[in-house]
Amino acid sequence: MGIYSCIGTSLESVKQALYDGVSGIVLDAGRHDWGFRCALTGKVPVPDLKSVLDRHQRSLMPEEAMYAYCATSDAVKNAGIDENYFLQEEVGLIYGNDSTAEAVIQGLDRIRQYKDTTLCGAGTIFKSMNSTVTMNLACLFHLRGINLTISAACASGSHSIGLGTMMIRNGLQNMVIVGGTQETNPYAVASFDGISAFSVRENIPSQASRPFDRDRDGLVPSGGAATLVLEEYEHAVRRGAPIIAEVLGWGFSSNGEHISTPNVEGPVKSLEMCLKNAGVGIRDIGYINAHATSTPIGDKKEAQALYQVFGDAAIPVTSTKSQTGHEMWMAGASEVIYSILMMQGDFVAANLNFDHPDEDSAKLHIAGQRLNHHFNTFLSNSFGFGGTNSSLIIRSI
Repeated sequence: MGIYSCIGTSLESVKQALYDGVSGIVLDAGRHDWGFRCALTGKVPVPDLKSVLDRHQRSLMPEEAMYAYCATSDAVKNAGIDENYFLQEEVGLIYGNDSTAEAVIQGLDRIRQYKDTTLCGAGTIFKSMNSTVTMNLACLFHLRGINLTISAACASGSHSIGLGTMMIRNGLQNMVIVGGTQETNPYAVASFDGISAFSVRENIPSQASRPFDRDRDGLVPSGGAATLVLEEYEHAVRRGAPIIAEVLGWGFSSNGEHISTPNVEGPVKSLEMCLKNAGVGIRDIGYINAHATSTPIGDKKEAQALYQVFGDAAIPVTSTKSQTGHEMWMAGASEVIYSILMMQGDFVAANLNFDHPDEDSAKLHIAGQRLNHHFNTFLSNSFGFGGTNSSLIIRSI
């Protein structure tokens, strides 16, 4: 695994932040000058890659590709893989990304200013395509297997894990690098602010993201990147890989209704399919990392879906978005990593700012404080605009 997020840029720092309940959300006052209603954001440091990549390589990478490079470099190192392995083996790449806003706008601004398309910059085309992340990672790491970008809104990172698992289960790849990334610049989220999707609770940034809380008023945008190395079990054993966990099951669905308002039926189908695919029962799940983004309708519908499937099983439920904000295209991958880190540490990070349950969240076992809790199997939900749903069940090895 490798992670580059607003609560840390290494597995160790992220695990500590989860344990301590540290928030990565800040106020970027300059966004008000843009006309934003909300200037809150997850603060992710911009990587300095001058010492590891040459100027030409960097010129082809937008912000989100740089985040993904950092997360992937760490994941590859932690998996015990060197460059020679990639040159000798066919390794696949399936990564979630659903925007390249900054690169597109900056390129078009230069064209409008100079009235000359040749002045937009030679790297603009490669930075502005939605597949920019996979095209850059595939070239930088010499990956020669499947090369595919998943654009599925806020379920992109989760779907990448599901599809990578399916490729391996069907014998098409022995190893697939998967993950998700999200740019954090104002261009990327201005339209979300325009539809009043964001919290306006700016006075105390760390208290703005409040999944499942009765007084939630919107999400907080965030980003970064998260990468996991998926590998066929016997293949991993033969090369002496440090095996962390197993993907037991993947479930998915589409709501097939409103483009932005979620329902209950779609998530229920994803959850039930995931449990069936994993071959486990409700009582086998030790923790649920909810999608809950801190929006009034989204959290309500997910709480109803979770209760419909799990009933009174009293499984600990939290949304790590209370600390990170909503990492969007990255979230489905990062939240798997967050959950694995908690599983390794025998704790469940607090669902911050859960002060007052509503009628739906009161039915769930939501941990408003950190729990010392041993579990070896968890479920992670990711839902997105357009009604795309993805659920994953992971078990420790």
